Amino acid sequence: MPLGNALLELTASSEQILFEEAQEFEAFLNYLWESYSFDFTGYKRPSLMRRVQQRMEVIAIASYSDYINYLKKSPEEATLLFESLPVNCTAFFRDQQVWDEIATEIIPQIIANKSSDELIKVWSAGCATGEEAYTLALLLIEALGVEQFKQRVKIYATDFSQEAVYQARQGSYSRNQVAGIPPDLLAKYFEQIDQRYSFRQDLRRPIIFTQHNLLQDAPISKVDLLVCRNTLIYFNLEGQLRALVRLHFGLKDSGFLVLGRSEAPTASTGSTLFSLVNQQQRIFAKVPKACTPRLFLKAFHQQKYNLPAQGVHSVTSLPPNRPAGCQYESTSVREPAAVLQMV
Repeated sequence: MPLGNALLELTASSEQILFEEAQEFEAFLNYLWESYSFDFTGYKRPSLMRRVQQRMEVIAIASYSDYINYLKKSPEEATLLFESLPVNCTAFFRDQQVWDEIATEIIPQIIANKSSDELIKVWSAGCATGEEAYTLALLLIEALGVEQFKQRVKIYATDFSQEAVYQARQGSYSRNQVAGIPPDLLAKYFEQIDQRYSFRQDLRRPIIFTQHNLLQDAPISKVDLLVCRNTLIYFNLEGQLRALVRLHFGLKDSGFLVLGRSEAPTASTGSTLFSLVNQQQRIFAKVPKACTPRLFLKAFHQQKYNLPAQGVHSVTSLPPNRPAGCQYESTSVREPAAVLQMV
């Protein structure tokens, strides 16, 4: 996002953020881009600023310039900062009616349109600590049976947070966390160990958890069902458009997209890319060949910060000093061949 637009977003918010503070924050984000290749262009500024300030309070730092100096002296702080930015709010079978629709209408359509041995590919984007991914697994096991699930299904579960992905891989949840799982499914597919419930080890192989930045990293491709609920709400309009174009690219022509209750493509965020399947449950179908070259370039071109403020320099190179677990991101336009072909 150009500096002017970002500052307008901040200063126009109800929080009445001072222009000077907004400018300092953009300079701070520019430092993160120059030093770690993390691009927060598409994120809503007020919520992003709040989470950065919460981290600054933990280490008793008041200004963004002082925080930059602290990051330079304490490399491990960058990892702690990036882990504090995502909001991981999830649950098994969250919004039960959505999952009922997926189980009774969407999954049967996907199975009916495939041969008996054809791969079914699912992507849980913004999976947090894994409850959504395991919910999808439960529905697919029930629809296909255990053996067919093991042989035919791949569930890719991704999240910005490395810590959330680590927790998701454990597949272990407290009694309160599994409260939303129907008792019969809990008994069949989870093992109780002390006071925790673990998803069965023999069913985990089809589920692949990995760290992923929806606005920067290449999308998973050839996906039949893509669930990205309550993630777009943290992006501004530009970020939502970039995300939806990438999700559109990742889906097969016959693929389905499920969004959160308060999320939907609009005229400014790519409404032509999807057709409505169920408005109440926010389920959409991909419109093939709807992505124009202009939209594609807008979504896959990695923008550079260009801040004219004094003491802030444009990006000329990308130093390879990102925190542990983060992958290098090119600034060039992504070609389709760069998309993750995870089979």
